[in-house]
Amino acid sequence: MAKAVIKGIPVSAGIAIGKALFLNRNRFENVPRRALPPHVVPLERERLTQAFLDTAKDLEAAREKIPLELRDHAGIIDSHLMILKDPKLRGAAEKYLEEHAICAEWALEKAVADVRRAFSALDDPYIRERMNDVRMVGERVMVHLMGDEPDFGAIEDRVVLMAHDLAPADTVELEVDKIMSFATSLGAKTSHTGILARSLQIPAVVGVTDLEKSVTDGDLVIVDGLKGRIIIEPDDEELNRYETLGRQFQNYQKSIIRFCHLPGETRDGYSVSVLANIELFEEVAQVLDNGGEGVGLLRTEYRYMNRRELPTEDELCEEYSDLASILSPRTLTIRTLDIGADKMFTHFGHLEETNPAMGLRAIRFCMRYPEVFKTQIRAILRAAVWGNVRVMFPMISGLKELRFAKGLFLEAQAELRREGVDFNPEIPFGIMVEVPSAVMVSEFLAQEVDFFSIGTNDLIQYSMGIDRTNRYVSYLYQPLHPAIVRMIKHTVDAAHEAGIEVGLCGEMASDPFCVPILMGMGMDSLSMNPQAVPGIKRIIRQTDMDECTELLKLVLESRTVSRTNRLVRDIIFQRFPEELTFYTSLLDIEEAQ
Repeated sequence: MAKAVIKGIPVSAGIAIGKALFLNRNRFENVPRRALPPHVVPLERERLTQAFLDTAKDLEAAREKIPLELRDHAGIIDSHLMILKDPKLRGAAEKYLEEHAICAEWALEKAVADVRRAFSALDDPYIRERMNDVRMVGERVMVHLMGDEPDFGAIEDRVVLMAHDLAPADTVELEVDKIMSFATSLGAKTSHTGILARSLQIPAVVGVTDLEKSVTDGDLVIVDGLKGRIIIEPDDEELNRYETLGRQFQNYQKSIIRFCHLPGETRDGYSVSVLANIELFEEVAQVLDNGGEGVGLLRTEYRYMNRRELPTEDELCEEYSDLASILSPRTLTIRTLDIGADKMFTHFGHLEETNPAMGLRAIRFCMRYPEVFKTQIRAILRAAVWGNVRVMFPMISGLKELRFAKGLFLEAQAELRREGVDFNPEIPFGIMVEVPSAVMVSEFLAQEVDFFSIGTNDLIQYSMGIDRTNRYVSYLYQPLHPAIVRMIKHTVDAAHEAGIEVGLCGEMASDPFCVPILMGMGMDSLSMNPQAVPGIKRIIRQTDMDECTELLKLVLESRTVSRTNRLVRDIIFQRFPEELTFYTSLLDIEEAQ
C-alpha cells in the first residue's frame, strides 16, 4: 500500500512515475513581520522599489530566454510584467509600508492579501485564477526581498516537479526534457501551469491538498493526470498497475490523435461541430493540433484585468484580428465582457456587492457602462473583416438586455460607417443561455438572434441554487438532474423551431458521459477545452444518432439523478469502456459525496 494518496484537479492527462523534486515557492507562509523606526522607513521603501525593479529585469530576461517552441507563451509573461508595472500593487505595498512603518515583506504580503480578498468572493474559477497571477508576481518580488531563489539549473535527472505554484517565468527557466510531470498546491483548470503542461503533453495535477506536507524530495510518486491523484511511495502492485495504465493511455492517445482531424460526424452521417473554448492567444495552437473546428467561446475578460487603464479599441481589434486570421476559415466566437466592476476596480474604483456572481456582471455591467461595451463592439466589428467571426452576449435574461446589446451594435456600425472605417456588418449575433429565465423565454429570444450557446456551468448553478466550488453543496452540481436535462432540451427545441443553431459550451460538452445525451437532443455544436476535442470526436464518430435518441428518451423518463447516472454509466461501460478508464466525469461529483 502506498505511503499516501492525495487528490487534486487533473489538468493534463497521462501517467508519470518518478522521483519528486519539490520547489518550495510559498514564501508568503513565513513572511517576516517587523515594525520599523521612522528613520528606516525611506530605506525600506527603497528596498521595496529595488525588488520590483529587479523582478521586472528577471521577467524580461525570462521572456528573452523562451525557446522557439514555447514562443506562444510570451504573452503570459507579458501579463505578469503588466501586473508588476501597474502602480496598483506596488502603490498599495508602499502605502502599507509608510503608513504602518512595517518592513517591505510584510507590506507586500498585505497588498497581495487585499487582492486575494477582492477576488476570493468571485464565482468564476477563471476570474479567480487571475488572482493567482497577482500572487505569483508578488512571490517573485518576495524572492528579491527574502532571497533563496530556486536553482532550476541544478535539476540533473528527469523528475516529477512539485511546487506550491509555478509562475510562467519559472517554467521558462526549466529544461523541459528533464520534467516528467507537474503537481502544484495551487491552481485550477484555467491555470497557466495546466495550459503549459497540456502544450508539453505531460501529466499535471494542480490544487493538490496537502502536497507540501505529504511530499519530500526523492519520494517515488505517481502523478495520475487522468483522475487527479498523487500516489506517494506506491507498492509494487500499484506501480505495476499504473505502468500498465500509462501504456494503455499512450496507445489510446495515439489512436484518437490520428483521427482528430476528421469531422465530428456519427456513423449514420449526423454532423456536430466540435469547437474549443479558449482565453489566451497561445491556446490556438492546441485547438488546431487537436482537430478543433473553430473557437466556440473566446473569453475576453483577461485583457481588462489587473491594469490601470482600459484596453483601447485598436489594442482589442489587433488581438481579435490576429485570432480571426489564424483560425480562418474556422469560426471565432467572441463572447463580450463577462465581468463586473468589482474585477475592474483599478479603473472603476471598488464596488461593494454582497454577491457579485449574481450582481452587476456581464451584460448588466455593459448596460451600466455602455462606453466600455461600445469600445469592445467596435473592435469586434473591425476584426470581423479578417475571418469568420461571431459575437455572443453573456448572461442574457430577457429581450430587454438583448435589444440593448443589438442597439449598441447598430450605433457602433453607424459610427464606423460615418468615419469610413472598414468593418463587417454581417456578423452573426448569438447569446449564452445560462440563466433559467433565458430558458423559459428561449422561444422569444430565438426569434431575434442567429444562434444560442448554452452555458451549463452557470445554468446548473443558478438553477440548483448552489455554488459548485462550495464543498458543502457541490454535490448538487448535477448536470443530469431531470430539471437540467429538460431545460437544455427545451432550449434546443426552441432554437430549432426558430431555425437557428444551438451549441453547448459548458463542461458537459467535454464529458463523454453526457455527449451522447446532448447529441440525442440534436445539438449542432459542442465547445470544450482543446485537449478534450480528440476524445469527444471519437465518441461522436463511433455513435449512431438512433442510439443517442433512444438514450435521451430513457433519460427523460428518469425521475432521479441517481437512476440517470446509473443508466448512462451502464451504456458508456458497454460502448466506450476506455473512456470510463481514462476520463473523470461530472457524474463523479455525485459519486464522491
